[in-house]
Amino acid sequence: MTKSESIRRAKEVIASRRAESIAAYERRTAEVAAAVPEFAEIDRELQKTGPRIAAASFGGGDAKAEIEAIRREYEAVAARRRALLEEHGYPPGYCTIRYSCEKCSDTGYVGIDICDCLKREIVENFLESSGLYSLTKNQTFDTFCLDYYEKDDRIGMEKNVSYLRDYAEAFDPASSPNLIFIGATGLGKTHLSSAVARRVIERGFFVVYECAQGLFSEFEARRFRTNSYTDADGSDVDRFSDCDLLIIDDLGTEITNKFSISCLYFLLNQRLIRHLPTIISTNLRGAELRSRYEDRIMSRIFGEFQPLSFSGSDVRMQKIKKTTEI
Repeated sequence: MTKSESIRRAKEVIASRRAESIAAYERRTAEVAAAVPEFAEIDRELQKTGPRIAAASFGGGDAKAEIEAIRREYEAVAARRRALLEEHGYPPGYCTIRYSCEKCSDTGYVGIDICDCLKREIVENFLESSGLYSLTKNQTFDTFCLDYYEKDDRIGMEKNVSYLRDYAEAFDPASSPNLIFIGATGLGKTHLSSAVARRVIERGFFVVYECAQGLFSEFEARRFRTNSYTDADGSDVDRFSDCDLLIIDDLGTEITNKFSISCLYFLLNQRLIRHLPTIISTNLRGAELRSRYEDRIMSRIFGEFQPLSFSGSDVRMQKIKKTTEI
């Protein structure tokens, strides 16, 4: 799902809530009107208020006094409406619209500003679209534990966590740097990638996360459909080029061939040209990366990406060992 599709879906959810709220109100009102004929007459009278005020506004004469008189009549009739509901055993507010969000009346906007309810829906859709929905529930900055790192490794990881917190809080697609996480497996690269993604998404940016294997598989699938990974028909992979932040996890675990190398070069080049930041994590060291990828790719990675080193003992294995000892 692309950024525009995620926002459209969020707006559709809010619009659906509004429609449901109004439909429920209409059902309750029809129920009362069927049981209490006077209630139906009062409702019809109240519905005339808007047109009467509009007519008074443009009718000349003392419009202010006339409008005030109409409002007094409205309040009197509305009070009778509430009394009727109470007399017939209906709870207060039974025939009012109960919006899910009273702040914006389920429109998604307060004036010209986006309401918090729409922001939450957009964030949820961004999380789902990012590929990190399940990971970001548990892998946050607050859940990252430094107890598994010792001495210099711990000092290095404390610096990484602090830097990445600041990176996420100040993220800006136009100025945030590209990053590459380098270190052995099980040292927290994916956890901190998820933590960055979650916070950046919460701040309203569109993030896409994909492991290297999955990313190149999608390009491969698109090539079979369109004979090109640049064809405009495949918006499914366009999100890798267009998103505010792209996170490629486990670079080097994919099957490396001419096609995957070509895709990686195309993708990195597109994002560098557009000045859109990318985070790469890899278990490979510098020499291993150079032996696997072409010079044109390595010049971009080592020339345009800021490295963060991850060192220590495999945290996953430490957790497994701790669990078995218990």
